Amino acid sequence: MHKNIDKIKDLESPPQVIKNLFDKNEIEKFLNLYNELPTTVHNKKQNVIKKRWLKSYSNELEELFYNKVKNEIGDFKMDNLKDEKNEDILGLFQESYNPIGLHVDAGFNLDEIIFKQTLIPLTSKGSTVIFKNKFYGNSTNFTIDKDELKVKELKYGQNFRSSEHIDMYNKKPFDRENHEKYLKHEKIENLAGLEVDLVYEWEIGSMLIFDRTRLHCSSCVIDGKKIGLTTFTKK
Repeated sequence: MHKNIDKIKDLESPPQVIKNLFDKNEIEKFLNLYNELPTTVHNKKQNVIKKRWLKSYSNELEELFYNKVKNEIGDFKMDNLKDEKNEDILGLFQESYNPIGLHVDAGFNLDEIIFKQTLIPLTSKGSTVIFKNKFYGNSTNFTIDKDELKVKELKYGQNFRSSEHIDMYNKKPFDRENHEKYLKHEKIENLAGLEVDLVYEWEIGSMLIFDRTRLHCSSCVIDGKKIGLTTFTKK
């Protein structure tokens, strides 16, 4: 568990969507940056391409992004792991063809005071489900899949695997209507005890901000593929 849970809790707030934060020209620059960056991971099992936002690829976008986020959440530090040169990574672009499963991006250093994470959609079709439920351990993929739970050899930056959420949130059956509409890719048993707080319908130019302690996942709403930029912050 994180050592500064009280401080982390003091910084928590409801998820928010900031509309019309980026204009078409700025979104186009983010997409151009995505195309320029080298591929970090092509996970063929999940059918997702990940690219790290490496520093100095676009100083203009770095400044633009930092200022816009600071204007919404106040002072922060980036917490996006390091590259091979021990330089800060500014964020993670993901090109997804299948939904990303239930997880939490709570970091890997339990001494840190984790803060907010942001999501900027670069394509219009898609949605992200934020749950009311919170978790104060490491970044974790939550699953009841026995094969996934056997995975112990993790590379740098990979999430832990766990089913402990099943015993944390009272095991109340998950809402079937929400499951059918947004979460058909998840076994409903894996969502026991979870309550939906917000379904963020992707909209070009907007940004989602939410606490890094929140469980969340992609919805099953995808039109071919979707591309988004995620960043993680700390205090």
